[in-house]
Amino acid sequence: MANELEQFDPFFYEKECQKQGFLAVCGVDEAGRGPLAGPVYAAAVILNPENPIEELNDSKKLSEKKREALFDEICQKALGFAVCSEDAQTIDTYNILNATMLAMRRAIESLPIP
Repeated sequence: MANELEQFDPFFYEKECQKQGFLAVCGVDEAGRGPLAGPVYAAAVILNPENPIEELNDSKKLSEKKREALFDEICQKALGFAVCSEDAQTIDTYNILNATMLAMRRAIESLPIP
């Protein structure tokens, strides 16, 4: 049932966490894993449920122009956000999965709200 609901509401899991009393719910994602060349990036964001962002959706479902416009709106309306990266040397040392997880952890830890 949860999978069916999640398909219709991209904020299903955030709402479930808020119902359980969590005040700040962080979303995190990566970019740059596919080509295995250069750094891997991770972004973490805490959206403001009192100030929703219309048309926010999976980035793969949005045009580049729409993603860029939403980026500015996210930066303005979010309760907090952070972007971190790990370089090719870190990827070579720890592998792409661990470097990605490290970038994600650093992004989460960089948020202004715990």
